Amino acid sequence: MLGTPGNDLIVAVDAKGDVVGTLQLTVIPGMARQGATRLLVEAVRVSSTRRSAGIGGALMEWVMHVAAPALGVGLVQLTSDAARVDAHRFYTRLGFVDSHVGFKYAVRS
Repeated sequence: MLGTPGNDLIVAVDAKGDVVGTLQLTVIPGMARQGATRLLVEAVRVSSTRRSAGIGGALMEWVMHVAAPALGVGLVQLTSDAARVDAHRFYTRLGFVDSHVGFKYAVRS
């Protein structure tokens, strides 16, 4: 993944150097929104022992207010499993709007 241009893995560590959170960022050029480039956020994970400590919020605030402007993107987007109601409340609190319905198709080889 890291060898592909436009992909970054963000790793948050605590003062001891322990990994406390991660997320993947992918820059996607697009045709929609007058050719706006999007920043896709995936794999937002916080260590189970460190949840509700503000780590996820700090990571996402960094994405929205530091990474996105630095990358020159017009939109930050993410998807979340329909069953993750707590995650949906979290993203809504951060200012994200549930604007689309997503679909998946599992490719069988």
